[in-house]
Amino acid sequence: MSDTPFGFGLPPEEPENGDEGKKKGSQGGPNPFGFPGMGLPGGAGGPGGADNPFAAMFGSMNPNDLGAAFQQLGQMLSYEGGPVNWGMAKDIARQTVAQGTADGVKDTSVGIAEKSAVEEAVRLADHWLDGVTSLPSGATTSVAWSRAEWVEATLPVWKELVDPVAERVGAAMGSVLPEEMQAMAGPLLGMMRSMGGAMFGQQIGQAVGTLAGEVVGSTDIGLPLGPAGKAALLPLNIEAFGKDLGVPPDEVRLYLALREAAHARLFAHVPWLRSHLFGAVEGYARGIKVDTSKLEDVVGQLDPSNPEQLQEALQGGMFQPQDTPEQKAALARLETALALVEGWVDAVVHEAAKPRLTSADAMRETMRRRRASGGPAEQTFATLIGLELRPRRLRDASRLWASLTDARGVDGRDGLWEHPDMLPTASDLDDPDGFVHREQLDFSEIDKMLGEAAEQRDQRDKRDEDGDEKK
Repeated sequence: MSDTPFGFGLPPEEPENGDEGKKKGSQGGPNPFGFPGMGLPGGAGGPGGADNPFAAMFGSMNPNDLGAAFQQLGQMLSYEGGPVNWGMAKDIARQTVAQGTADGVKDTSVGIAEKSAVEEAVRLADHWLDGVTSLPSGATTSVAWSRAEWVEATLPVWKELVDPVAERVGAAMGSVLPEEMQAMAGPLLGMMRSMGGAMFGQQIGQAVGTLAGEVVGSTDIGLPLGPAGKAALLPLNIEAFGKDLGVPPDEVRLYLALREAAHARLFAHVPWLRSHLFGAVEGYARGIKVDTSKLEDVVGQLDPSNPEQLQEALQGGMFQPQDTPEQKAALARLETALALVEGWVDAVVHEAAKPRLTSADAMRETMRRRRASGGPAEQTFATLIGLELRPRRLRDASRLWASLTDARGVDGRDGLWEHPDMLPTASDLDDPDGFVHREQLDFSEIDKMLGEAAEQRDQRDKRDEDGDEKK
């Protein structure tokens, strides 16, 4: 699990070799709230960013840009919405996409030929999956997105994921002042809430914008980020993904379409799964406890007119979230559920692709290594909710689902998704053979008993009604 969700972390260490050490530090050094960059020209990575947040924002700017910069700063300070300034997040995500990826590839609109290729790949992928899973198709439509379209389509789900965490952090920060001091410091607290919403918006916008340059579909992180019933692929990113693999582009597209379509089936036909995953995120948020002792020590000495004093306090790590048993339990539940989702997709996609694609093994290993190297999914979760997926769990889950297929068949394997209590647990991932060969729970008798009881109740009610009518 990441120690620094939302960028709150430990104070920076002093460089061992003076100025030379500073030059080798991370992107311009610390800034208030620990957030990278301010999303403005001359951001935290620019000249002056290491010492002064306002110099980081404005120090390297052309004078002609100052008006726009101060206008954006005014918008930051006047924000009165929820815990995250989502308008700013969207703008920064779109700006990040427009800048292109590190390799210089810019976003482009999706052409007719690319849309047709995606539609055909998803159609064929769904046909292949029919033979390896009992879950029917979950994709009523298929779409080809640009990076900007991915941002627009997924932001509502990011909001649902991130708001509970940001809300809890903001509440913890705002509760440290005694009630009488809160009244006196109202304007300062309002400014801090506005800045907090902007800071969260900055980080989330940068994370989502960067992720848009790397994802190949709407389910790369194991969650349904796009609209229900849509299998979505990003042709530009698929091209970049397969560039150095030595695999024909059609096979790369088809393999990734298999993964997208498999995710769609799972989330469409396991109705409790989405709420189970998102509920674990909310459980994590409820367990957040912010260490505010340092803030309590310095709050009486803070001078609102001295932003550097507030910056020093923020850099001191006083907002570092503390691990709690509730958080650990929620994250363990989320991690296990995501591993089971990804493991199931890995297993069924490989079963469908292996007889048909010569590159199936290579593509499978590429996807696994992408996870193991701390790819975009792990980094984004670590940034937004403090979670890093453990690749070992994904491999264990895939082996378990494959073993279940051999032992119980496709129907027996997929039947475990009927209820969360039937799924393997984290300990089962440690001992997959024990779970596979364990005596299967038979719910048929219970269902039969419940059905008979309901039928008897209906008959009694009918007799009572008939009796009342005769009277």
